[in-house]
Amino acid sequence: VSLQPDLIIANKEENVKEQVLTLADHFPVLLTDVNNLNDALQMITAVGLQTGTLPTALNIVATIEDNFAKATLATSTPIPAAYLIWKDPYMTVGGDTYIHAMMKIAGLYNVFAHEVRYPIVTVQDIQASSCKVLLLSSEPYPFKEQHLDYFRNQLPGVQLLLVNGEMFSWYGSHLIAAAGYFEQLMGSISSDVA
Repeated sequence: VSLQPDLIIANKEENVKEQVLTLADHFPVLLTDVNNLNDALQMITAVGLQTGTLPTALNIVATIEDNFAKATLATSTPIPAAYLIWKDPYMTVGGDTYIHAMMKIAGLYNVFAHEVRYPIVTVQDIQASSCKVLLLSSEPYPFKEQHLDYFRNQLPGVQLLLVNGEMFSWYGSHLIAAAGYFEQLMGSISSDVA
């Protein structure tokens, strides 16, 4: 409140409803709710409109759309995959998340799509799934090489990949690089798995 902002940009998933409502009584608030690529493009446009930078926003949207249109991504049969965002406990992504939507665009089938939000899973849950690829995200938990070593012993036959979590979970201008990243990632998946 002391900053007296001209605009507050809030996100439905990331911010507390009561705080946003309280701030909206005093300042203009743009509330975003981004669950898929289309939502992300609409959010970029809305921010551009609210900040008087619509031409720049539309240029960003056009670049993202063009990059995804040019990329060779989805395979005829999506590859069964699990995506971990956290350790102790292990957490994955359900079918109602932005990360799930980005996995689908990349050509991956989320084996935990039947779950909601960010469920806790065990190694046994992953073993029991039809997972062919396990993606270990760089954020919010920073999975590293030593985690790959652990999962190699637990999940023989599953391809393990450290992935840039920003490409899967950050929307906005980060999406300019996402299509190319997904294309490289899918190209690194073994033909034995795909």
